[in-house]
Amino acid sequence: MLRCEVILERALNGERIYLDEAISLFEMSDILSLGNTAFELAGRRCADSVVTYIIDRNINYSNICISRCRFCAFFRDKESHDAYLLTPEDISEKIKETLSLGGRQILMQGGLHPDLKIDFYETLLRYIKTNYDIHIHAFSPPEIVHIARVSCISLKEVLIRLKNAGLGSIPGGGAEILVNEIRKITSPNKCSADEWLMVMETAHHLGIRTTATMMFGHIESVRDRVAHLIRLRELQDRTGGFTAFIPWSFQPQNTAIVRDPSTGLDYLKTLSVSRIVLDNFDNIQASWVTQGAKIGQISLLFGANDMGSTMIEENVVRAAGISYQMSEDDIRRLIKEMGFSPHRRNIFYELA
Repeated sequence: MLRCEVILERALNGERIYLDEAISLFEMSDILSLGNTAFELAGRRCADSVVTYIIDRNINYSNICISRCRFCAFFRDKESHDAYLLTPEDISEKIKETLSLGGRQILMQGGLHPDLKIDFYETLLRYIKTNYDIHIHAFSPPEIVHIARVSCISLKEVLIRLKNAGLGSIPGGGAEILVNEIRKITSPNKCSADEWLMVMETAHHLGIRTTATMMFGHIESVRDRVAHLIRLRELQDRTGGFTAFIPWSFQPQNTAIVRDPSTGLDYLKTLSVSRIVLDNFDNIQASWVTQGAKIGQISLLFGANDMGSTMIEENVVRAAGISYQMSEDDIRRLIKEMGFSPHRRNIFYELA
């Protein structure tokens, strides 16, 4: 097996890093050399000294979900006393506040609702686009697969109809770990890894850009994390449709998985390896929502070039007992303290 120093040198020389090599990087104790390599690679792909962020709101239109994932503290059964489905009027109020705060995008996701078919989502999208000048980044691959199943239509038809109704891009939620053996344990009622990737590939071919995510630190191994990254890299080779990658650590409180949360060190190492392996991704986002402001700030030295969203509203991680909040001024200050220039962006990483 190659020494880690040699692997890092190969990465800096533009050579592609593969499974066993990436696993070795996870096992190395010299976190600073790993971070320095990721930092150098990020600088080559991104505008010099620029760190971006976006102002948007995460609107969870419903918490009713039949998936019942073991890692989720947010979902509710349809009969639960605190189950909800937002009305268009409810969503309107959230969009108005978002626009008043300078936001130009909403991130909209919900559970796998047993009763909602494609016409519900088309009506909702058209209502929003008719009334508001705002980009809609919505409906993760598990939702797309579920809509296709309950509506008895193909994935492609779902995506075409949603795009025609106003969908602008798709978030990378529901990826967790793209290894079916892991998904069968943590989320057996959710779409498979292959289905997740198929949604994204189909969307890319239809001109719908997407993000990609990884939720790590539950029951997966380091090998599973790397396998996940390589599957994303292979799809990006084929389509170039991913705008960014967002790794974030599992939060175990109030879930059915009992374990200690990942440490900041594990997060930074995962972030750096992601930057090294994902050699065809321009943008990698820091996850201050799960790690807090300081680790989010340090992430800029370990391969991240984006501080993500101000998160005017966030409910899923909050349900697991973690709640960090930052204003636009906070994000800009953290970026400047690290010697970078903060710039607001849109979902396509165009500077606003």
